[in-house]
Amino acid sequence: MGLLDKLSGWLGLRKKEVNVLCLGLDNSGKTTIINQLKPANMQAQEIVPTIGFNIEKFKSSSLSFTVFDMSGQSRYRNLWEHYYKESHAIIFVIDSGDKLRMVVAKEELDTLLNHEDIRSKKIPVLFFANKMDLRDAMSSVKVTQMLCLENIKDKPWHICASNAIEGEGLQEGLDWLQEQIAQSYQNNEHMND
Repeated sequence: MGLLDKLSGWLGLRKKEVNVLCLGLDNSGKTTIINQLKPANMQAQEIVPTIGFNIEKFKSSSLSFTVFDMSGQSRYRNLWEHYYKESHAIIFVIDSGDKLRMVVAKEELDTLLNHEDIRSKKIPVLFFANKMDLRDAMSSVKVTQMLCLENIKDKPWHICASNAIEGEGLQEGLDWLQEQIAQSYQNNEHMND
């Protein structure tokens, strides 16, 4: 059973549609994370860079997920905003070993959070400080500082250290995300936008 199947079971929701955007710079591990979330029999053996975007759909007894795996290459980042309005949650993946591009990641995150379709929503944002297995990887605390995540006051957010190849840290993040999505459904905050 994949992590998304577990997530939907915990939510206790019936046939709810959840749109999740998976964003981050190229080579941060977005597709690998999404692959780990799929049931074992649906996982790809090889991961290749995403061109444009991929859509992954997962169904379970109580929830239907649509995950938009958006390319992080600079020429495709302008596509991201076309999916903001319909999203219920965001997963933002950071390569914690890539100190040089942390400034670019922060710029893209700031652009995302200030976009009119995101700014007014209390949409949960899950950050994966990915590639923690690398020798020079920054801690999730350091990534939080570099991205100034403590300045996000208007929406719930959480950061998890992760190693997508091994699946480490993904469950913690999904536990948090499912709780936030469940609260959003209960409060009916943004699910009917």
